[in-house]
Amino acid sequence: MDLFKDPFFIGVDRELNRLMHIHGAATKQSYPPYDIIQLDDDSYVLKLAAAVFSREDLDITVKDGTLVIAGNKSEADTENYLHKGIAMRNFTRTFALGEYMEVVSAEMENGVLIVNIKREVPEEKKPKQITIK
Repeated sequence: MDLFKDPFFIGVDRELNRLMHIHGAATKQSYPPYDIIQLDDDSYVLKLAAAVFSREDLDITVKDGTLVIAGNKSEADTENYLHKGIAMRNFTRTFALGEYMEVVSAEMENGVLIVNIKREVPEEKKPKQITIK
């Protein structure tokens, strides 16, 4: 039995299709390496190795629950390398964000892009106690 074709799950197929699409794209992306650290139930840190990229070379966008980090190195490489082991290729990394997940900040530290992500539940969506009169 396909759980998501069960009539109990109304409209879930659209969200599932979005996640499957992002997963399909993300599994084809292997550069640059990254870590995801869970600080607590609602806070995460994404660390992405971006040693050759400056702040100006990186673009972070969030749209429709998808975090996209892109690196575009525009400088022409005119060095005469004897060995070139540090990758400088352009990249796009895609991550699906859960409900109410927001990117709250991003910074560069020692060649690592650090993105802080936190669940920010709107006040109207938080549980509320109803007083019985």
